[in-house]
Amino acid sequence: MASLQTLFVFITFLCVIETFVSAQFTNFNKLVLPSGVIGPESAAFGGLLVNGPFTTVTDGRIMKWQGPTVGFVDFAYTSPRRTKQLCDGTTDPNMGPICGRPLALSFHPVTGLLYIADAFSGLMVVGPTGGLTTQLVGGLKFAAGLDIDLLTGNIYISDVSLTYDIRDTTKPGFIPDSTGRFLRYNPLTRQVSVLLSGLSGGGGPAVSSDGTFVLVPELTAKRISKYWLVGPKANTAEVLINFGGNPNKIKRAERFGEFWVAVSNGHIPPTPPIVPEGVRINSNGVVLQRVSFAREFVNVTISLVQEQNGKLYVGSRFTNFIGVYSN
Repeated sequence: MASLQTLFVFITFLCVIETFVSAQFTNFNKLVLPSGVIGPESAAFGGLLVNGPFTTVTDGRIMKWQGPTVGFVDFAYTSPRRTKQLCDGTTDPNMGPICGRPLALSFHPVTGLLYIADAFSGLMVVGPTGGLTTQLVGGLKFAAGLDIDLLTGNIYISDVSLTYDIRDTTKPGFIPDSTGRFLRYNPLTRQVSVLLSGLSGGGGPAVSSDGTFVLVPELTAKRISKYWLVGPKANTAEVLINFGGNPNKIKRAERFGEFWVAVSNGHIPPTPPIVPEGVRINSNGVVLQRVSFAREFVNVTISLVQEQNGKLYVGSRFTNFIGVYSN
């Protein structure tokens, strides 16, 4: 009898913990960009004191949140041709090659380096003081996502297409192709390896905390694949989960072995209204939680759901703010 009571208490404890973890993040706040600036597609936290978030914006800047009194300030930029007079506040996609178009960020917590995927310039890096970034990998048609293997230092990159760039996606009659690639950059050898090809659409990959696999999204194919890094399946991939909507960037959740996926239902093919949500999955592709963002992100796609200190930071190409959800 005592053992049954103990088991009951243990199960109740687990249920309470899961209920707390799975709360629906009903409190909402905005981190608003400077006037005239839009497109915070990515967010990253880093530095010795884990500050930020840092974010990418449409006019080519990487900005850093300095608290509610100061707001966002300039931190880095990816194009040496960029000038504030020409580029600040621009939403013209044709200015991307001049102003830069950073789409994804990932911090290395040990070195303090911030790695950037820029749609035109490829893989970039900048130090803790910011400024002009340094190009590590060029020649990519449409770099859209990245993540760092914290055990090896290798960097994994999503290159959306071999035939079109980000400007093409806004043209009338645009049709996505299946020429995307999943790449690995080794910072020691400075070599780039193509791990997967023929992918349908981009997004942002996520390396598992134990470094055994990478999750690779395909935006237009509506699925995520698991690419094994070690073990008997090393260097092979398998479909982990299919979605009804379009998965964009994937980020590690705060619970070990779990991930948050930014999903936009009704995006491609277009079936408005678009309904954005965060989907929490485990390493086996089991959906653990869905959080709708449709009330605050009305009929727009989202690109990122980043968990930090129990809050969800949500980014979109079409807003002038990062949404912050808490319990």
